[in-house]
Amino acid sequence: MSTASTGWLWWNLLFGTGHVVLAALASGHALLRKRDPRSAFGWIGVCWLLPYAGVAIYALFGINRVETRGRRLHGLSADRPAQLPTHYDELPLTQLQRLGGAVSGMPLLGGNTVEPLLDGEQAYPAMLDAIADAQASVWLSSYIFDTGGKCRPFLDALCAAHERGVQVRVLVDGFGEFYSPVRAVVRLRRCGVTAARFLPPRVLPPSLSLNLRNHRKLLIVDGNIGFAGGMNIANCQLAGKHGPRVHDLHFRLRGPVVIQLATAFQRDWAFATDESLTLPEPPSQVGDARCRVITDGPDEDIDKLMLVLLSAISTAHRYVRIMTPYFLPPRELAAALQSAALRGVRVEIILPARSNLRFVDWASRHALTESLYRGVDIRLDPPPFAHIKLLVVDGIYAMIGSANLDPRSLRLNFELGVEVYDETLCQQLGALFEHHRDRSQPLDAVALQQRSLPARLRDGLSWLFSPYL
Repeated sequence: MSTASTGWLWWNLLFGTGHVVLAALASGHALLRKRDPRSAFGWIGVCWLLPYAGVAIYALFGINRVETRGRRLHGLSADRPAQLPTHYDELPLTQLQRLGGAVSGMPLLGGNTVEPLLDGEQAYPAMLDAIADAQASVWLSSYIFDTGGKCRPFLDALCAAHERGVQVRVLVDGFGEFYSPVRAVVRLRRCGVTAARFLPPRVLPPSLSLNLRNHRKLLIVDGNIGFAGGMNIANCQLAGKHGPRVHDLHFRLRGPVVIQLATAFQRDWAFATDESLTLPEPPSQVGDARCRVITDGPDEDIDKLMLVLLSAISTAHRYVRIMTPYFLPPRELAAALQSAALRGVRVEIILPARSNLRFVDWASRHALTESLYRGVDIRLDPPPFAHIKLLVVDGIYAMIGSANLDPRSLRLNFELGVEVYDETLCQQLGALFEHHRDRSQPLDAVALQQRSLPARLRDGLSWLFSPYL
């Protein structure tokens, strides 16, 4: 055998041995760390079928590096909200109240008001007024932050607050920031505002958590007033010449629950910057709504929203109403909705006829047939795209916040929900739901199955990637 042939054999042996060793190590890691067997099996297959590249992909997208760091950094947040009395009285959903407390570690706080704000036309002026009136602190977190066009007043208001001595802290997701042509953090820092990015993508050293995003939308002013929901600071939330219009829903909260919103921001800020903010004093009671914040993310908060959603659906007696822009529910959530429908609960779900992510729409259509056959009423809302997220149960319980009903929100993103026990808010959300329901087209299981073969194959292929959409 020639020297060249011998060298070739040695290189093949080294290459193969390296692949086997790395694939085995990565597979062992996935086997020990992944909670979903489908996810573990998929990553193991990628590691073995793509020599070296599969391990690299797993290292970049499959390993959760946030949990350990989050546990360490949460020690920076020594200040915790005062443990105000938890209310477990005569409300019909007492078991759900107890589960929310056990899952979140947060008390259910009475004495709040929760005001829905539809679209940027209602939400943005209220938020800007709050920033303009700030005397001590403004804490803002957003996945997307446009600084031009009709969103320019936010940049000006934050800079003005900083100039008059208010403590201003702004956190923008490191990936979501790229949705805006002008990077918000750069412009804010130019006027002296302390702004940071959450897990920003980097080339050197390479980012190893690209798949984990902060999707929370929070504004806390002076610790007395809070805003939360699904609305980014983006021009598409307003009517005008800024591309397709997006309808959305945000909420203004007052009362003791604001301290829980502040705690969520405090933890995120510590994670991103290592700076520990001091929590303000809990606000006084101002209304009748009972609220609790549920944080969720790929750290110690994982599956908290899922557990609360499952419990809320299982306790429903009359109806469950859901609006969500993206609907790819995990198997257990889909089963809970189907089970509720089969036992006589009216389960109504409104989805966009066309969202901004067509491949998510296709994947969603593939998975809807089973729910339709089991009595779930699913309707498609015509354009403009509604990015609204809400869950209402029996007219007495609502879950509001930033999470979509898909694997990204429920497994990968840092999300925030607020449980609200308040019939007045539920009536307001019910009216909004009925407005969209009346203009929506009901889906039919038979018609869905009778679509063309290319359409069904396209939807099925999209569905295969649903855990990563």
